[in-house]
Amino acid sequence: MRTIGNLIWLLFAGIWLAFAYVIAGLLNMITIIGIPFGIQSFKLAGYALWPFGRVVVNRPNKDVSLSTLGNVVWFIFGGWFLTLLHLFTGVFMMFTIIGIPLGLANIKMAGLALAPFGKQIVTLASLEVPAVGGQISGATIVSSVPMLEDKRQPQLTAGEPTTSGTALEASDE
Repeated sequence: MRTIGNLIWLLFAGIWLAFAYVIAGLLNMITIIGIPFGIQSFKLAGYALWPFGRVVVNRPNKDVSLSTLGNVVWFIFGGWFLTLLHLFTGVFMMFTIIGIPLGLANIKMAGLALAPFGKQIVTLASLEVPAVGGQISGATIVSSVPMLEDKRQPQLTAGEPTTSGTALEASDE
């Protein structure tokens, strides 16, 4: 299902969005100060090209002040344009029934395009089962594309100690 979603995404939005991120990255790389912004833009280009099967998580060890400063500079020098590009693409994709999940994914990506610093893109395969509170390996899931959520994945809930002595037990809801 992810491969089909990625191929449809690539055809209708991925190539154009990735191209916009690559152009933004090259423009940011012109100056030494813009190099971190160019690197971030290239990471986002890869995510915009093939998003299904990956999620965005908050970095557990981020420096909040540097992330905020990076996001402000990012917004001024191109983040607003990339955000608007995602929003317009998302709205236009929602005109068809097949495009609705892709449009929703685009709108979720607009938030990432607005403020990418302090976040990390990881594959679903690298994630562990979520603990209580949505924490995954010390990082909180920020967004994921809509076709990837597995409703049958066991959720951990607080409960009485089990025979193994742990306070958490898996439950299938």
